[in-house]
Amino acid sequence: MFTSVLMIEKPLTAADVEFVTTLHGDEEISFVVLMQPRGDQADVLLRAIDDVALGELDEAVHEGDEPEGAQARPMAEKAMAVSLAALRQAGSEAVGRIVEDHPLDLLKSVVEETGADEVIVLTAPHYVEEFFHRDWASQARHKVGVPVLKLFSHSE
Repeated sequence: MFTSVLMIEKPLTAADVEFVTTLHGDEEISFVVLMQPRGDQADVLLRAIDDVALGELDEAVHEGDEPEGAQARPMAEKAMAVSLAALRQAGSEAVGRIVEDHPLDLLKSVVEETGADEVIVLTAPHYVEEFFHRDWASQARHKVGVPVLKLFSHSE
């Protein structure tokens, strides 16, 4: 069985699930999903700049209104439950963990513990972080020792 560690920051959409579960054709896939609660690693200003770059001005204005840190955890747990259920419904094995500290430290240990074959980072575009190679995928490529695939999540 092929094992993928899937890093996400919001619930998987139906399109996301179809995309990640069909990446390897008919091969059975087991997912370990890592969910980062909003605000634990991302800076509000960087998110607002990304929103402006994407033309989502309303989103930029309301970045500060979203729950952050510990207040975002219940939303992250719900997003995780929805995402795991969707992956399982698509026929994949799936377990998940909410990221408590730095996501890349947890990522490295999960890859080692599970013998993962790859890491998939599925996020919205983060132009500022990507430009400076500070996004999860860029950093993970130097840490985990397995292929790292960066995909942009779909919105519904």
